[in-house]
Amino acid sequence: MPEVTSSGAQLPDPPTRSLIDYVGVAARGFCMGAADVVPGVSGGTMAFVLGIYDELLSAIQSFNLVFFRRLLSFRWREAFAGIPWRFLLALGSGIGVAILALAESLQWALHHHPEFVWAFFFGLVLASVFVVRKHVKRWTASTVAFAVVAAIGAYVLVGLTPTQTPDTPWFLFLSGAIAICAMILPGISGAFILVLLGKYQYVLDAVVQRDLVPLAIVAAGCAVGLLIFVRLLRWLLRRFHDQTVAVLSGFMLGSLRKVWPWKDVQAVEGVEALSVEINILPAVFTAEIGFALGLLGLGVGLVLSIERLAARRATGRQ
Repeated sequence: MPEVTSSGAQLPDPPTRSLIDYVGVAARGFCMGAADVVPGVSGGTMAFVLGIYDELLSAIQSFNLVFFRRLLSFRWREAFAGIPWRFLLALGSGIGVAILALAESLQWALHHHPEFVWAFFFGLVLASVFVVRKHVKRWTASTVAFAVVAAIGAYVLVGLTPTQTPDTPWFLFLSGAIAICAMILPGISGAFILVLLGKYQYVLDAVVQRDLVPLAIVAAGCAVGLLIFVRLLRWLLRRFHDQTVAVLSGFMLGSLRKVWPWKDVQAVEGVEALSVEINILPAVFTAEIGFALGLLGLGVGLVLSIERLAARRATGRQ
């Protein structure tokens, strides 16, 4: 029987999966975690391209008032029977493994060969734009306008210079809520939103120093923001599907500014230890640029291959 949300909307029954299927879910989680490691790349983009975006939203939305009521009444078996915990466990495991396995390597690569990393992710996001736009059933003047406005907004957003902000509890809570909403949106990185809000280094320091109070406040903001925003996003997808998907594709298109491989880093005048990145074109063609372009093509090919495979599987099930 379908699970019912607190708003009265029915959630789809979770699909029946074998152990191998859950390994595939974990692999998708690994791709999402790999994207989340790099500020500027959204795990939501990977979820959309890999065909689990709607299921992820449904799974998050299943944490409703009924679930928390059962949990607080110590009826844990009933509480977890109403949520797709196996899906979330497999996905979360893949995300966690990716972060632990790739964070150090990607950090080294970003420090020593940033153009290679950005080129690969540029290819991923660029191809993702074409994949996501195909989910719009009918392009009209209004959907095009929504996509253009979203693209311009994302382009401006990712080009903003980080600011200094307060470390008060209310702002930490707000930062967590906004960052987690950005993370679920294809094209916008939650980590980058924390950078813009001036809280990325603060939260990172809290993690290193095991400072649990600010981490708990940020986590509470994340939980509240995610539970509220996912419901809003699913409502928009039900009521205004084409316009919402057009906005998501616009976000992804505008975010390409952040992952452009070739950049010139310039110091901000009058602000110590702060710099901005300006996208440039390479002056001459070198072997390194050729390799970066190859990685860009690899990223495009990977996404298109995954999309074709997903389309074939969907056709086979019909």
